[in-house]
Amino acid sequence: MTLRDRSEREAREHIEGRLHGIFAEPYQAFTNDCIERLLHIHIMLHVLVVRPMNRGHLVLRVIHGWENGGFAPEDLQHIDYPLTSFADYKRVCETFEAAREKQEPLPTNGNSLLIEPLNAAIAAAEATGQHIDEETRSTPARWPDFPGGLSLYTLFKVYNRLIYGEDDAYRSSQLTASDGYREIHEFHLEEGEFAIVIPPGPQHQTENTLMVMHESELSPFASIFELSIPLFEC
Repeated sequence: MTLRDRSEREAREHIEGRLHGIFAEPYQAFTNDCIERLLHIHIMLHVLVVRPMNRGHLVLRVIHGWENGGFAPEDLQHIDYPLTSFADYKRVCETFEAAREKQEPLPTNGNSLLIEPLNAAIAAAEATGQHIDEETRSTPARWPDFPGGLSLYTLFKVYNRLIYGEDDAYRSSQLTASDGYREIHEFHLEEGEFAIVIPPGPQHQTENTLMVMHESELSPFASIFELSIPLFEC
């Protein structure tokens, strides 16, 4: 397999994904100059987030730890919460608000989002005889040099954009990770910045959807999230 073939299997950006079956031009549907922008946001959230939540297949991943331009993989923290209702989401918001008010450490599960899979990918590459030097280990842009590294670099860029911002209102990508193929739908909106990671095709009916956001976006996102829940419901 060539490097290009391996790369295309591991990850691709600006793909045609689930939203191409809903909107004629999804890359323009959420921009500020789109007349029906808010309606598009409500529809997207209801289809990609609310429906999985109602089925009991939505997990909220809250990330934090990178500050002031820092991006060391080992500093990125996270914690996952299953969501079955908007009340669950509000409880997560309250948990983080309370920690900030008391100046306590923010909730984390203690596991690294990037370091552990990075070490595993490097170990697998070295087991096949590939030498991974220290510069490659510590430079995310060089992770695609070894198998599994491109998908990790793709995730690194997603997390980085969610924390530090992005000019594009919407980005779509795909990657193959340890749990299989996933589409990543990334949003950078006035109402909040977040990513939605979904399994392919009919598997979204039975496997978890992952909603990822920085802890600072929890409260701002609450309003648009709540307004999108009753959409299309009788």
